[in-house]
Amino acid sequence: MILGDRGSRMANLADNMSIVNFQSDLTSDIAVTQKYQARIYITLRPSVLDPAGTAVQSGLEHMGYDNVERIRIGKYIEMTLSCVDEAAARLELDRICDQLLANPVIENYTFDLTELLTVNG
Repeated sequence: MILGDRGSRMANLADNMSIVNFQSDLTSDIAVTQKYQARIYITLRPSVLDPAGTAVQSGLEHMGYDNVERIRIGKYIEMTLSCVDEAAARLELDRICDQLLANPVIENYTFDLTELLTVNG
């Protein structure tokens, strides 16, 4: 097939673009990421009644533990995340908590992050 000047420039451009895309695919796979241990604490908002906490408090009182007050029951979750940096890990955790782990209408959440190790590739 014979290509004119414009056709050969387009063919060269297409070849160069595929090389660039291939190189960017390689470099994105080699990106340095950090591993973080996340500890997530989910609690009911103060305005929300906690029947589970009330039941536990009642049970403890029946067992003779009269010195225990205001029990609130929550959830504790641990997970490991791989992200490019701490800011990205915090953003990802906020999304995870907002979309799945916590009910934003009745629950609050907080989390702690601890850097574990650096992973290449």
